[in-house]
Amino acid sequence: MALLRALSRLLSEEHGQDLIEYALLSGAIGFAGVAAFNSIGSVMGTAYGTWVTNANTTAVVNMPDPVP
Repeated sequence: MALLRALSRLLSEEHGQDLIEYALLSGAIGFAGVAAFNSIGSVMGTAYGTWVTNANTTAVVNMPDPVP
C-alpha cells in the first residue's frame, strides 16, 4: 500500500519536470545541429575547395619581363 502511494505521489508530482523537458529539448537541438553540420560538411569543403582553385587560377597575373 505504501509503495502504491509513493508511486502515485511520484507520478503526480511535477516539481523539476520543466528542467527535464529543457534538458531533453536542448539535447535534441544539439543532436540536430551535429547531424546538420555533418551532412553539409563535405558540401562546404567541396565548395570552398572549388572557390580557392578558381581564385588561384583567375588571380594569376602574367608579369612582364623586366626591361634590361
